[in-house]
Amino acid sequence: MSAATATRPAPGAHRAAPLPPISWKLPIALTALGVVALVAFGILPTSGTTTTFRISTATDLFQIAPVSVGSVSTSLVLSLVALVLAGLAWWAAATRRHLGWWLPVLFGVLWIVAFLSWAGSGKTIPLTGLLSGALFLAVPLVFGSMSGILCERVGIINIAIEGQLLAGAFLAAVVASLTGSPYIGLIAAPVAGAIVGLLLVIFAVRYWVDQIIVGVVLNVLVVGVTNYLFSTVLTNDPTTWNRRTPLPVLPIPGLADIPILGPVLFRQTLLVYLMYVAVAVLHVYLFRSRWGLRLRAVGEHPKAADTVGIKVNRTRVKNAILGGAVAGLGGAFFTVAAGLAFGREMTGGKGYIALAAMILGRWNPLGALAAALLFGFSDNLQTVLGIVGTPIPSQVMLMTPYLVTIFAVAGLVGRVRAPASEGIPYKK
Repeated sequence: MSAATATRPAPGAHRAAPLPPISWKLPIALTALGVVALVAFGILPTSGTTTTFRISTATDLFQIAPVSVGSVSTSLVLSLVALVLAGLAWWAAATRRHLGWWLPVLFGVLWIVAFLSWAGSGKTIPLTGLLSGALFLAVPLVFGSMSGILCERVGIINIAIEGQLLAGAFLAAVVASLTGSPYIGLIAAPVAGAIVGLLLVIFAVRYWVDQIIVGVVLNVLVVGVTNYLFSTVLTNDPTTWNRRTPLPVLPIPGLADIPILGPVLFRQTLLVYLMYVAVAVLHVYLFRSRWGLRLRAVGEHPKAADTVGIKVNRTRVKNAILGGAVAGLGGAFFTVAAGLAFGREMTGGKGYIALAAMILGRWNPLGALAAALLFGFSDNLQTVLGIVGTPIPSQVMLMTPYLVTIFAVAGLVGRVRAPASEGIPYKK
């Protein structure tokens, strides 16, 4: 035997796995944001020299004194630290190391505090109110993203989240007005969302219609129906059909008085507490139960699921209707939870932002929750800064939630994979 033959690897010998491709999206995004912060916060003028963060509220168990920081100096220091983290992201990408979510989260916190220090120069920013409002405004996004996870994990693309939110808001307002009870309106909201979800699966599962087209059509249908009923019924007799029937705030004794955490987490309405339960239950059941295993199997490989006795289309129908009900419950936020009467197209595109939160969260309930909180924070930020006064033009502030959505999905998502059979009808 020759030396060449002796050193030749045997057939079937282990071969090294190919290295994963390098994604530069996160380092580029973090660097761009860090440079913007460093340049903008160091050059653009401010209205004062210090920024004050008010932490405590009047009902807290004990008071924490407001914190004042130098506006420009704090912003510049935090921007430099954020750039260091961006450099760490470049190193991790070049060496194919995975540092986890802590890096973009820490970068985001530093960037936001730097921005607040600069934008609130000479002003007082109510930090607790900012966080509490962010959580409240994230409620429809959380329920909408949970609906998207339930549907897409089982193979149904749910573009109709916007319509489900709007239908839930409409029925919650009408039922609460007729009964005088916001809690009955809260019960009615999931029914409206489930009806829209049922229409979605009838066309998607029974007639194999393109699911994206069906979702868009259902959104337009719900907008048309609610606008017609608003103009012909609700407007003519608002006292009977469209009164403000707000959910009361239910502070949890003891916990609600803790500074910062109390007002933010435990001084909310019932709908917010239901959101906590929905996220926890969905996460546990999705990854720790037979139901979740079957659901994910149907979305990944429906033919294999069918061979072991799982009713694929029945599973898709049930979970899509459940997803519609979850989104409908989130629609109650716009009326009974916010204490508002129903208005035309009052959801304002939140269903599409919920889809973005689902994608940013990688079809995971906890990830979608974090993304929804980010979007809710950006939505409340433009309101708070508009009240306290800021050098940023109001038009730019109004665009903030949508800009954050675009940059987060484009810069932070990276390589994600949707369920393999998403949008593909199962034909036995």
